[in-house]
Amino acid sequence: MFFAALVLSVPASQAETPKIVAFGDSLTAGYGLANADSFPEQLSAALKAADREAKVINAGVSGDTTAGGASRIDWALADRPDLVIVELGANDGLRGFDPAQTRKNLDFILERSLASGARVLFTGMLAPRNLGKDYGAEFDGLFPDLARKYPDVVFYPFFLDGVAAEPTLNQGDGIHPNAAGVAVIVDRILPFVLKALGPA
Repeated sequence: MFFAALVLSVPASQAETPKIVAFGDSLTAGYGLANADSFPEQLSAALKAADREAKVINAGVSGDTTAGGASRIDWALADRPDLVIVELGANDGLRGFDPAQTRKNLDFILERSLASGARVLFTGMLAPRNLGKDYGAEFDGLFPDLARKYPDVVFYPFFLDGVAAEPTLNQGDGIHPNAAGVAVIVDRILPFVLKALGPA
């Protein structure tokens, strides 16, 4: 009886706080930024401001490729998240990897995430323009193709929308968003996160 009373005493808000795993590369990890300025931290603050408080876990690994993500997705899912945000592919594009392999890796990640019972928000990426039109078309197209394969997945077409190629929103390398750039990303992706989370 005492144990039951303890369980019942846990506030409903605490018991129902959703868990989000932000699963990605340096864009998720917060490369070059203070922890408070990283995507997971800014997203957490934005959700709280929107009255949808959630625990956002930073599962970003700087330099990670989709192959690396495929090798560690089960580890990330061990946290039993309610929502997985899949943000991978930028490094595959920067390195000119075969888009067919990138597609295969992301397909595996999406399949495993959905099979775990988690909801999924899948973010797209664009190839560097210096790799040619054919490569760009194949790479860019694999993300919406996979989103169509998994209709239960919420798709955000381009993670760096509004930030890519904007000098004032990026660090000195021109690749990684600065704190202001992350804020733009969070502002634009927030409605998609709320949609993926579903009703409160």
